[in-house]
Amino acid sequence: QVQLVESGGGLVQAGGSLRLSCAASGRTFSSYTMGWFRQAPGQEREFVGAIRWSGGNTYYADSVKGRFAISRDNAKNTVFLQMNSLKPEDTAVYYCAATSRVYYLASASGLRYYDYWGQGTQVTVSS
Repeated sequence: QVQLVESGGGLVQAGGSLRLSCAASGRTFSSYTMGWFRQAPGQEREFVGAIRWSGGNTYYADSVKGRFAISRDNAKNTVFLQMNSLKPEDTAVYYCAATSRVYYLASASGLRYYDYWGQGTQVTVSS
């Protein structure tokens, strides 16, 4: 059974940093793309970024490009979302997700491609 477990959320002041983790288990993820999404209250879930497990290529939404970075630790089956220069508008519940159906990273922003989702972790950025 596939499990994705996020951690690392919390409260941070604007301009600060947080690192989220997503621990993946239940299968081999080497052929998967891992995505990060977020959902603010009253808003739709939106794409943040993605990483191909094999090769480590990344792709980001314009709103976070240059501030957020995704990496993975193959040995620990964990994906990370490093968030720097945080803004109040980054406040949301952050989710990691996994898909084997994305080949081109430009397609990674599509929620419909993702088969597995974590439970989410809250990130709150105060002004």
